[in-house]
Amino acid sequence: MRKDNFAKNSFLLTASNITTGILGFIFSIYLSKTLGSVGMGLYSLIMPIYNLFICLMTAGIIAAISQISAVYTAKGEMNNLTKTVRSVAFFNIIWAVIIGIIVFFLAPFISKYGVNDIRTVNAIRVTCPAMVFIALSNILKGYFFGVSKIAIPSFIDILEKAMRIITIGLLVFMFNATTLTSLVTLAYISLAIGELQSLLLLYIYYRYVCGNTPKTNEKPERRSQLLFNVLIISLPLCINGFLGNIFGTISTLIVPHRLVAAGFESSVALGMIGKFTGMAFAIIGFPMIVIGSINSLIIPDLSQTLSRGEYYNASIRIKKVLKIAFLLGLATTIICNIIPDSLGIMFFSRDDLGQYIRIGSLCAPIFFTASCTFGILNGLNKQGVILRNCLITAALELVCLYIFIGIPSINILGYALTLFITSTVTLIINMYEVKKHLELNLSKYNIAIFSLLAILTFLFLNILSKTILSDLFIIKNLTIILGTFAIFAVLSFFGIEED
Repeated sequence: MRKDNFAKNSFLLTASNITTGILGFIFSIYLSKTLGSVGMGLYSLIMPIYNLFICLMTAGIIAAISQISAVYTAKGEMNNLTKTVRSVAFFNIIWAVIIGIIVFFLAPFISKYGVNDIRTVNAIRVTCPAMVFIALSNILKGYFFGVSKIAIPSFIDILEKAMRIITIGLLVFMFNATTLTSLVTLAYISLAIGELQSLLLLYIYYRYVCGNTPKTNEKPERRSQLLFNVLIISLPLCINGFLGNIFGTISTLIVPHRLVAAGFESSVALGMIGKFTGMAFAIIGFPMIVIGSINSLIIPDLSQTLSRGEYYNASIRIKKVLKIAFLLGLATTIICNIIPDSLGIMFFSRDDLGQYIRIGSLCAPIFFTASCTFGILNGLNKQGVILRNCLITAALELVCLYIFIGIPSINILGYALTLFITSTVTLIINMYEVKKHLELNLSKYNIAIFSLLAILTFLFLNILSKTILSDLFIIKNLTIILGTFAIFAVLSFFGIEED
């Protein structure tokens, strides 16, 4: 029954995330047409600041709450679970509001000396309430993941992304915004409104679930102990997320400086950043929706499995997850190398994204697989290891970006080269830690066979796209995308799991 629930929840969450991903992709397309490449570059420079303070507020909360919720649910200790959610929410709202106020008043300083563009000050300020909303929403999401109630929260995510598209359109129309400063600010206002809507709906559903949960008679632990149980899991993840985001923010903000040092004008550098990170990588990273869904569910699943001493089942689950991530990465690389120019035209109406899409996609198999290993280590309760490994790769990323993007012949493509290097290192050091605790016996033959099948698939579909489908733009794109994912969906049922 447990495995069926995992499969069902994986399907529901993945379907939901694909839908929200499509809506988010549409939002990115709308933004790119509204803001242009320079505006998208400016928008992407604010996002790391936003993510940095969200990490400080709430990083690790979803993983910690979902893990504890799963354990309490398995033991039938519902009083402890309810009291845990309330205790963490009370603590988090105070902490989040304090940080939000600090960021609001420091926005001019951050804008001038952090982003190096005073046009971002209002946008940074409007992110402050959104940060508080997300901090509280993450507690509820962790609860729903842990108790395997994900259908309604998934629908709420879909609704929030849909409303964000409508909201940004209405705001631009109502305020008749034309300047880059006002447009970027309105984009972040729509984000804050969407997060508020999501929080309210999640809370309403939480009250409904609690009202229909059978009462238990056990005496709950003290609030301080329950809060400690959460913080002992989330604190290493919070430190990891915050320090990792500091490195990530520095890495993001250093890119325009290195492009200027490579001989590009500032406006051109912002345009290159917008095209690569805001457009090309939005296409390449779209399948990461599936990886994110699996990572969210593998944490409570592994926690429950290992608490019962089922180490063999845990190793099988991990191998299946790694296989799915690897195959998804191969499929993404194939699609992005067969029709890179067509993808840029179809989604963003630009014919200058092909090189970015093609080169950036080469790291997808390793990047997707490496991303899965963080969820696995979380499920194994190895938050300290995650912190150490993330700091190693974050420092490596900073060094690589500084070196490669400053080379004129490489310039913005240094992002892709850096991602390949850091993903490879992440995969190696994370799998080394996983193998210390579980015997995986990964089959090298399966990896080789899947890679060869990927090459054959690429050759076949590439010939098909250049001959029979060459003059059929939309049909060619849909055939290549759907055909590739269908082939690898079938391949995912093969491979020896019990080696």
